[in-house]
Amino acid sequence: MTTPAPLRLAVVGCGVIGRLHAEVAAHSPDLEVVALVDPHAPGAAAVAERLTGLGAPEPRTYGDLAAALADGGIDVVAVCTLSGTHAALALEALEAGVHVVVEKPLDVAMGPARRLREAAAARPGQVVAVISQHRHDPASLAVHRALEAGRLGTVTSAVANVDWFRTQAYYDSAEWRGTWALDGGGALMNQGVHTLDLLLWFLGEPVEVTAHTARLGHERIEVEDVAVAILRFANGALATLHATTTAYPDLGVRLQVHGTDGSAVIAADELTLLHTRDAEGLEGDQVARELRAAAAAAPEGAYANPHLTQWTDIAAAVREGRDTWVTLDDGLLALATVRAVYLSATLGRPVRVADVLDGAYDDQETRTGGTASEG
Repeated sequence: MTTPAPLRLAVVGCGVIGRLHAEVAAHSPDLEVVALVDPHAPGAAAVAERLTGLGAPEPRTYGDLAAALADGGIDVVAVCTLSGTHAALALEALEAGVHVVVEKPLDVAMGPARRLREAAAARPGQVVAVISQHRHDPASLAVHRALEAGRLGTVTSAVANVDWFRTQAYYDSAEWRGTWALDGGGALMNQGVHTLDLLLWFLGEPVEVTAHTARLGHERIEVEDVAVAILRFANGALATLHATTTAYPDLGVRLQVHGTDGSAVIAADELTLLHTRDAEGLEGDQVARELRAAAAAAPEGAYANPHLTQWTDIAAAVREGRDTWVTLDDGLLALATVRAVYLSATLGRPVRVADVLDGAYDDQETRTGGTASEG
């Protein structure tokens, strides 16, 4: 069988995340970085130098996406810019006829994200995906498989904690950090959205969110450094969500799911507990068994690195004309839930996620990004 030519990738935004995606592409037989886009020329040049150091061909560099698209020769655009620019750049690439991959979050507001979703629906031949690499972690796969099979029984509750620490210097390092317009939020939108995405993958779309946010440990930022929410799901299950960048010395991430026949715990991306009633009495370590089963069921061609795994699936989706494993709708739901948290904190009352998805709160979004009370 003839090996397909690698997809020609343009990486837009050459900061930390853009560099990561470029390096992932350099290690993938499915991808070749042909263009780097960044208005800060030294940033693009540094990533280009890194790629050639890894043995990859030297990519072209551009100051804006329009110029790169005009030159052609691009199959996929990866949008790795500031969060508040994601949907607009993705839409520009989509309208140029290429496939699009957007870093998390999909955007900072529902309006631009919804317009991207509508444009993508009108172009079924083009793939639009959102990065949620932790869905490809062996631990996440094992828990999702157990939930899909009903082995945890009736899911009753979940606890999602993102207990990170960021210094004041982190927020002071760039003017856009900690702003509603470009960062889109704080501890939840920026740091906690991946864990929230896993929570939604495990439990489904929330019905209602009740939340509070605060800015307690940092100065000169508009957004929250603590967010606490209660999420109610269709079957009555309740989840608590806690995200902060004030948890010194940084305690990491922990996600627990509880049901009438079992519980699962993921800590620091590792499966630390998966105990189900149907496996009681079996010999051996259940966690090890579940991880082996999840690895065997992972998408074909999976790599150990979850970013590479997700890109493998994206490349296969482009070639096979199918949806990616993590879809645009998944990214839209994660964004809507984050926005529901901020809106609930702003308005002082519960917010229905379906109403956020449908645009019922778009006028509030234009007036305020959310509020973060200062202690």
